Amino acid sequence: MIIAATFATALLWKRSATLPVLASARAALVPGQTTHGHHQIELACESCHSSPFGGGAVMQEACVNCHGAALKEGDDKHPASKFDDPRNAFRLAKIDAQQCIACHVEHRPAATHAMGLTQPKDYCFHCHSGPDEMPADHKGLPFDGCMAAGCHNYHDNRALYEDFLLKHAGEPPLLDKRQLPERDLLTALQESLAYPQARYPVQPLAAAAVDAPRGHRADPKIHADWLGTAHAKAGVNCSGCHVVGATVPEGEPRPANDGQWVERPATPQSCQGCHVVETKGFLSGKHGMRLAQGLSPMAPAQARLPMRSEAAHAELSCTSCHTAHRFDTKAAAVDSCLSCHDDTHSLAYKQSPHRELWRRELQGELPPGSGVTCASCHMPRVRVSTDEGSRMAVQHNQNDTLQPNEKMIRPACMSCHGLGFSIDALADRALIDRNFAGQPSRHVESIDMAVRKDQQSSRARERP
Repeated sequence: MIIAATFATALLWKRSATLPVLASARAALVPGQTTHGHHQIELACESCHSSPFGGGAVMQEACVNCHGAALKEGDDKHPASKFDDPRNAFRLAKIDAQQCIACHVEHRPAATHAMGLTQPKDYCFHCHSGPDEMPADHKGLPFDGCMAAGCHNYHDNRALYEDFLLKHAGEPPLLDKRQLPERDLLTALQESLAYPQARYPVQPLAAAAVDAPRGHRADPKIHADWLGTAHAKAGVNCSGCHVVGATVPEGEPRPANDGQWVERPATPQSCQGCHVVETKGFLSGKHGMRLAQGLSPMAPAQARLPMRSEAAHAELSCTSCHTAHRFDTKAAAVDSCLSCHDDTHSLAYKQSPHRELWRRELQGELPPGSGVTCASCHMPRVRVSTDEGSRMAVQHNQNDTLQPNEKMIRPACMSCHGLGFSIDALADRALIDRNFAGQPSRHVESIDMAVRKDQQSSRARERP
């Protein structure tokens, strides 16, 4: 009996267990509902439980494998190394802050709060209740509000730390210059030593240059769509996507089926040759995380947010938003999002001031980067580091700035708005539901507290 049970467990733990024939068996073994962040990959149990009987060390390794880079980029304020300091050792007796699962435990829906937190909301109290831990102007404030919008974030305080608050104190709600940064992939490709420029020189292509096999040149619409894209303007021909290994960097090993024509290229595999950063982001977010774990593509029917019924079973890939051959980034920035999302915030976009700015940009009334789309905020343009320097890229992990939403402040909101207005707006749930039509009805005192503390310190230094 024990041998049979062990064999059954081993069988279900193989990655092939995610096939439909065994997926129902895995689903029956899920001990409880998973969080919003992980529910799409709950049948890929080995993503977190790399050993079926592994303990805390196995789970910690799994957490770091997926989230370690983001924590490092966000300058994690509570890294595990912080608690190696003997002065902080006593805190581990209260909460083992060196283990992610001390605060984030899956399969416990009744105890799970926002961001997958399974500690009580006043957990900050355990370490910060002493007189040396609590600032004077915080006395009387409830501990279950420490992580309220605009106050503190356990891991990523890049938009909320005191020096940053002071630097941007007094900014107006609307900045004088209101434009998103420009993307510069084309420049990066021209300067890249890895990009196969011998096969695809970065130069505009005309219709006569099309290099599809003769039997694939009959559709004038496809050719017209391609000619209008950034691909054709940058010298990326049909073979760049349709031929296996076409964009493998010079000197890199070639695939076994190198040079074969593929009628329907698989994405994101066919895109990542040039769009490495974008593909990595896509596979990290909810749109692509199932593909990253070897599962079938995500479909809107699997989402927990309201989605349009007609899109329920559409499988998501790069071309789901960008479409094949046209690769229209303008359509991908709004229309593609609204073809699936049916929640209150998304539906309110068309009546929002952000939408009006986007309309005026499309009409040529405002310069590029002045309009605000769904992608402007949820897939912001961020500076990324590469082996050959850095460039401005679109963050295709659409969840990167959602939890907590203060992560949206620096890469998105502050392109147009002052810090104080941005903090207040993101703390106002009703304003978010209206897609920011109107003014914030809430005021977060983070900047006020930082200014008062700075003024008190200045006065103290001036005393004889």
